[in-house]
Amino acid sequence: MIYTLMLVVFVLGYAAIAFEHQLKIDKAAAALITGVLTWTLYVLASNNIHEVEGQLLHHLSEISSILFFLIGCLLYTSPSPRDS
Repeated sequence: MIYTLMLVVFVLGYAAIAFEHQLKIDKAAAALITGVLTWTLYVLASNNIHEVEGQLLHHLSEISSILFFLIGCLLYTSPSPRDS
């Protein structure tokens, strides 16, 4: 039952991202709320909280490494104030 609810939350979040202009919401807000709700439902459905904690930390470390890489790329590609 909870996994079906997770799927419904994901589809609604995906639709909110797709129709952001019509709904007048931000993509980032819809994505964050969708992610938090799906992880919350996953934690509630799990019997082993330590396994879920390990999975969450694994995914957070992957996401943070991608973000740090993108921030580093932006530092090299963004124009400096002297270039104006």
